[in-house]
Amino acid sequence: MAVSVEIDLGYQFEVNAKAADVFEVLSDVPTSVSHFPKVDRLTDLGDGIYKWEMEKVGTAQVNIQTVYASKYVSNKAKGTVVWTPVPGIGNALVGGHWKIKDNKQSTAIELKIDGEITLPLPGLMKMVVAPVVEGEFEKLVEKYIANLIKRFGGEA
Repeated sequence: MAVSVEIDLGYQFEVNAKAADVFEVLSDVPTSVSHFPKVDRLTDLGDGIYKWEMEKVGTAQVNIQTVYASKYVSNKAKGTVVWTPVPGIGNALVGGHWKIKDNKQSTAIELKIDGEITLPLPGLMKMVVAPVVEGEFEKLVEKYIANLIKRFGGEA
């Protein structure tokens, strides 16, 4: 049995850094991911595909680890970094995008994340587990954004 939890997050914020600098960080997956909390390992599988292994959460007896791979495609002219899920690796499918817009004095950034995490738990656990997983993921992403804002010299 397994429980699937849907993730659907969207954020918009502005930073003081130049758009080119923002794109440089966000399009370089290892550099970008270095700001994401609780990543145990990031593996470059080649061809723009990266495997994420998050830290295990829970107790020694019962723990959950999210593992997934996404393919990243950057387009400097459009100011986008798009990632799509790679099926068959790990227990989650995660896709999304960064959109970077130069506002001359600041840079507007949009982050969208869609995903599905499958956990080896009985179906009856979904009502209990889904809000916890969603909340944890949201907290990690918000910390990630806060770390990036700091890297980019603060919010505009």
